[in-house]
Amino acid sequence: MARYIFVTGGVVSSLGKGLSSASLAYLLKSQGYKVRLRKMDPYLNVDPGTMSPFQHGEVFVTDDGAETDLDLGHYERFTNISSRQSDNITTGRIYSDVIKKERKGGYLGKTVQVIPHITNRIKEFIKKDITNEDFVICEIGGTVGDIESLPFVEAIRQFSNEHGKSKTLFIHLTFVPFLKSSDEIKTKPTQHSVKELRSIGIQPDIIICRSQQSIPLDQRKKISLFCNVPIDNVIETVDVRTIYEAPISFFNQKLDKQVLKYFKIKSKKRANLNPWKKITKIVLNTKKTVDIAIIGKYVNLKDAYKSLDEALIHGGISNKVKVNLIRIESDNLKTNEIKKKLKNVSGLLIPGGFGKRGTEGKISAIKYARENKIPFLGICFGMQMAIIEFARNKLYIKKAGSSELDKKCYPVIGLIDEWDKNGKIIKGTDKDLGGTMRLGLYEAKLRNNSAINRIYNSKTIKERHRHRYEVNNNLKTQFEKKGLVFSGMSPDNKLPEIIELNNHPWFIGVQFHPEFRSRPLSPHPLFSSFIKAAKNHR
Repeated sequence: MARYIFVTGGVVSSLGKGLSSASLAYLLKSQGYKVRLRKMDPYLNVDPGTMSPFQHGEVFVTDDGAETDLDLGHYERFTNISSRQSDNITTGRIYSDVIKKERKGGYLGKTVQVIPHITNRIKEFIKKDITNEDFVICEIGGTVGDIESLPFVEAIRQFSNEHGKSKTLFIHLTFVPFLKSSDEIKTKPTQHSVKELRSIGIQPDIIICRSQQSIPLDQRKKISLFCNVPIDNVIETVDVRTIYEAPISFFNQKLDKQVLKYFKIKSKKRANLNPWKKITKIVLNTKKTVDIAIIGKYVNLKDAYKSLDEALIHGGISNKVKVNLIRIESDNLKTNEIKKKLKNVSGLLIPGGFGKRGTEGKISAIKYARENKIPFLGICFGMQMAIIEFARNKLYIKKAGSSELDKKCYPVIGLIDEWDKNGKIIKGTDKDLGGTMRLGLYEAKLRNNSAINRIYNSKTIKERHRHRYEVNNNLKTQFEKKGLVFSGMSPDNKLPEIIELNNHPWFIGVQFHPEFRSRPLSPHPLFSSFIKAAKNHR
C-alpha cells in the first residue's frame, strides 16, 4: 500500500508548499521510489480555467487535458512525472460531484452533510487512481485556519485514523519571521499555527520553517518543545538564490531522511543532486545575458506566466546564458513606442491569452520583429496575432482579425464551424466558456526540412493545447505564397499547428503551449532554439 504525505501551510500563504512538495518528491524518486503528487484547492470554482490570472495565476494544463493549479507545474518540472486529471481537485468539484449524486438519489434519502459526504468524497480523491506508488504527496491549498480548507483538513484527519499513522505523515510548512527592530527570530506565529492545526485534530510530524535567515538551534528547540515535534523533524528552509537550489537545501536539512525514518524505511540509494548542482551553478554564475521582451496583459503578475518564465530560463541554461525578461504591458503599448521599447532586445515573445484588450499593441510589435529580423516566438494567442499581422500587412486583408475579438472582421482566426469556403463567418456560436476548449496533448505533423522539423528532429510531435479558436486553413495557400509557411499541421491536415517565416533568422508561432513540457533538467527544444537565436542576434 502507498504511504501518504499531507502537506499543509500556516501563518501566511505563498510560502512554497508546492516547491517543498516537489523537492521532496524529487529526493524520494531519486532514491528509487515511485512518487505521485496531488493538489487539493479550497476554492469553489470547479477548476481554474475561467479564473483571471490576477486571481489565481497561471492555469497549468496536463497531458490528459485538465486545467489545474500552477503547483502541478512545479511537480512536473522537478520530478519529470506527468500529472493527470486525477491529481487536482477543488472544493467546487467536490461539491458538484456530491450534489449530482444527491440529485440522482445516490444517498438513499439521507441528509447530505459536510461530514461524512463531502469528506468521504475528498478521501475518494486521495486514493483514486493509485496503483503501485510508494508515496503519494498531497498538498492542501490555502492556510490552516481558513474556513474554506476545513473540510480538507478534516478529511485528511479521518484518512490518517482509517489507514493508521504507519501509512500517513503530516508535514506543516510555516513562516518564521525575523524582526529587524529587535534583531530576533520569532517562533510564536509557528506555535499558533500548529496550535490551530492541533485544535482540529492534526498533530504535525514534521515542521518545515520558512525563514529569511538560518534559525538558531535554541529557536528550533523552542519550536520542537511547544509544537510537540522531535528536534530532528524541525526542518529549516532559508530563502534560496534560485528555486533550483531547493532540492539541495532540503537534502542538506535531511528532509527525505526524516520522512523515510518516520515510515521505518531504509534508503535504497543516495539521492542524486548533481544535476541540480550543475544547473544552479549555471544560473548563478553565468555572466552573458540576452534580453527577451514578453508582451502580455499580465506581465506584472509574477505567477501569470510561471511555466513560460521557467521555460525561458531553461532555454538559457541549455545555452549557458542568463535570460533577462523585459516585461511589457500590452494594454499601455502605443504603436509609436514600439521601436524605442524593442530596438535593443534580442528576442520577442507573445504568450497565450484571451480577449481583445492589448491586441493591437501585440500586432504592431510582431510587425516590428518581422521587419527588423528580431527572433520571434508566438505561443497560442501569440501565433494567432502573428497570423493577423501578416494577413493585414502582406496579404492586404485590412479587416483581418479573430472572431473572438470582432464578429465583423474577416476571420483569419475563428471557430471551426464559423467559416465558409471563402473564409467568412456564416454563423456565431454561443457556448459555455468552461470546458469548451481544445485541451491536453495533441499530435502534429512537421514539414520535412522546415525549421521546426530541425528543432525537434522529428517528423511528428505531441504538445499540450489550451484554446478555442483556430487558424483559418482556407487561406493556407495565400499565406505560403507570401512566405509564411504552415510547417506543422494536425494529422488530418485541417488545423494549422505551427507557422514559420521564410527569409527571417527565427520567426515561429505555435498553437500549443510548449512551456508546459519544459524541465530544468531537460529544456524544451523550442525554447533552447529560441534563446540560441536570441543569443546570436546581437
